[in-house]
Amino acid sequence: MRAARVWRVLLGVQHTVVEGVEFEMSPEGEVLIARVRPTRSRAARCGRCGRRAPGYDQGEGQRRWRGLDLGTTRVFLQAPAPRVSCAVHGVTVVAVPWARHGSRFTAAFEDTAAWLACHTALSVLAELLRVTWRSVAGIVVRVVAEAAGRRDRLGGLRRIGIDEISYRKGQRYLLCVVDHDTGRLVWAAKGRNATTLRGFFDLLGQQRSAQLTHVSADGAEWIHDVVGERAPQAVLCLDAFHIVTWATAALDAVRRGMWNQLRAAGNKDQANTLKATRWALLKNPANQTADQRSTVASIATTNKPLYRAYLLKEQLRMVFQTKGEPGHRLLAGWLAWAQRSRLPEFVKLAKTIKKYLALIHNTLDHGLSNALSEATNTHLRLLTRRAYGYHSADALIAMATLTRGGLCPPLPGRS
Repeated sequence: MRAARVWRVLLGVQHTVVEGVEFEMSPEGEVLIARVRPTRSRAARCGRCGRRAPGYDQGEGQRRWRGLDLGTTRVFLQAPAPRVSCAVHGVTVVAVPWARHGSRFTAAFEDTAAWLACHTALSVLAELLRVTWRSVAGIVVRVVAEAAGRRDRLGGLRRIGIDEISYRKGQRYLLCVVDHDTGRLVWAAKGRNATTLRGFFDLLGQQRSAQLTHVSADGAEWIHDVVGERAPQAVLCLDAFHIVTWATAALDAVRRGMWNQLRAAGNKDQANTLKATRWALLKNPANQTADQRSTVASIATTNKPLYRAYLLKEQLRMVFQTKGEPGHRLLAGWLAWAQRSRLPEFVKLAKTIKKYLALIHNTLDHGLSNALSEATNTHLRLLTRRAYGYHSADALIAMATLTRGGLCPPLPGRS
């Protein structure tokens, strides 16, 4: 076997001629330098579009690209980096088959870094590959851009979920769209308003927007307005989790109101006892501990209004577990009960639910929720914690697209 072929396999490169290999001392220790050049069929091509182009100049001369380590030794590929004059993109650095345009790393190195970014903490990745976090962010952006350019991520959409998530302090939000049929994140952008969502539908196009059958969302009316404007044929479903959250908030407001009344009347012991019931009331019965079930049983006999609020919360949750026509009837009974409950918080909630009644009926009939969107939001929060935050929305979007958008590359040499 020829030595040149052995080195091509070890370096993980294709369409490349290995002219020589040598060791060199650096401040970090001994490194291996492989002098390479593209094969004739891949030479003199535009770095952006890959088309053949006439030469322009020699550029900055020799350039180096970081490759995957061989054992414990760092590896660099070295080659000339002339510039060509492309008819479309103008003067640009020549394309090389071992690296993406504008990168100082080989494609094999970047694919490995992107795979590790999906499966481990960035601090571990940076230590293992001996790169900075900023370099990892740039790698992820390039890998995602290349993978997204090879597929239509918005093709075949029928049922989507729309939700927003706060990614940083200071009211900074991302708007995310997930595909209910594949579970993938298909689009994300900075902002949470109608203009941002219209950007998604502009990208989707009129023809594909007309193919949408179902859309799930929370109670944000600007989402409802844009969906009605751009995809009026789609069935809009209000997320059940958010509706039950409204009931949970109403229950907690009832408890806080009673707590404040007891404190104002000087009944500190009773106020402290009521304060300790918060988690027992908010938890679903299946998740309650024995002590919490005892607390709820005690409330049932000693605090009728608070127990009534608890039952209203639980019955609304049961509405979405029942679904269909029985769910419609149970919801109608819940509305009648809430309106005459003499609990201002639930009377107000009943008015809100009547406002969105048609959308809630859609939810009961079609069983669509924002569960996938909430799972994506949880994943984004995990990514943010693992990276100790992101300085830009674009970096987080790229990482989320890599991990939740199905764009994670395989490890080099594996399918």
